[in-house]
Amino acid sequence: MSVEPLSTRFVLPPAVEAERVHAVDQLYLLDSPPEDRFARVTSMARCALGVPMAAVSLIAADRQWFKQADGLDLDGSIPREQTICQATIARSYDEDLSPLLVIEDTRRSEFAELPAIRAEGGIRFYAGYPLYGPNGHAVGTFCVYDTQPRTFDAGQRRTFVELAAWAERELQSTDDLERAAAVQRQLLPSPLAELPGYTVHALCVPAYAVGGDFYDHYPVPGGVVFTLADVMGKGLAAAILAATVRSALRGASRAVERSGAESDIADAVTAVARQISDDLSSTDSFVTLVHMMLHTGEGLLDYVDAGHGFAVHIRSDGSVAQLRGDGLPLGVSPEDAWTSRRIRLEPGESVILASDGVLDLVSDGCDVRPALQFVAGCTDPAELIGRIRGLSGAQQPLDDVTLVAVRREPL
Repeated sequence: MSVEPLSTRFVLPPAVEAERVHAVDQLYLLDSPPEDRFARVTSMARCALGVPMAAVSLIAADRQWFKQADGLDLDGSIPREQTICQATIARSYDEDLSPLLVIEDTRRSEFAELPAIRAEGGIRFYAGYPLYGPNGHAVGTFCVYDTQPRTFDAGQRRTFVELAAWAERELQSTDDLERAAAVQRQLLPSPLAELPGYTVHALCVPAYAVGGDFYDHYPVPGGVVFTLADVMGKGLAAAILAATVRSALRGASRAVERSGAESDIADAVTAVARQISDDLSSTDSFVTLVHMMLHTGEGLLDYVDAGHGFAVHIRSDGSVAQLRGDGLPLGVSPEDAWTSRRIRLEPGESVILASDGVLDLVSDGCDVRPALQFVAGCTDPAELIGRIRGLSGAQQPLDDVTLVAVRREPL
């Protein structure tokens, strides 16, 4: 009597498998570098359960890829049909079966002919549990192995399932971060389609998946508003506050425009500071920013520097001057107010706004002179953005890297 191959016994319906593989892809983890948060789970499993091997893996369409594999001699992935985990995944879709699969002696199981089991010193004990993505599909497995047959008592099974839940939370937090990063990228403005006489380039590279920097620009009657802001801190907490600042500043700027009075961009900054004062105080945060209004017809540039410190004017003769600004960051003093200053951007001149992360790339972060020299050597905004992008790609940034470059084209 012929025996059905393992690769066909554990096949899900095509529609279900397609959705499951899509859920794996949405985690953006396949072939990613090792991470300590998964190593902590596998290390704890080996210690608590007394097993020599533990792993967190994703099950793709044709392979099992190991995000973390302790005690296993692997190159990263093995063909899916050569794994016991294909059964763990398939069982998770059968409501009549427990998701926990324990095989006390693999050589006395239907998997006895798998290479990892037949090999000398191969796997003789297996315990696996499916890991579910946020959409409910089984995307991977948490497994422990031994080279000797053994059993798991009720307490060990509970411990194993709790460790699997920990690994699953880490997978799902990865998805949450990627979704947050995607939203943050979508909140960055689209390139200005038409701005006759001017060229604008911008860049934002978070140090982590998400960051506290942002830039913004949008047309208003008579010109364009530009903003570059840096919320204290990094990661998701800073990103939440950055989104709040961006939204508040856009709303305040448009309210000032609709007021009908002689508009001053400082009024918008002051209004935002009042609006988010309680939020910044309760989170012990502050925000530095440069907020600018470019009157495109005359080349006049009104700006407010709220404790930011690196906004520079590249003049037509090649000299570089920092834009003067003595305002405090938002969140330092709830009763503070800001004032605007004005310069003229002549044909062939540029203004550059940069975050601390840019300074870290081109100087020691304390002395701005190397940064000024670096900027002066890039009169073309596209070249400047390209060089900063290259530097941030060559070394892991310690801080979010954000840059806005506006050039008035020569006549």
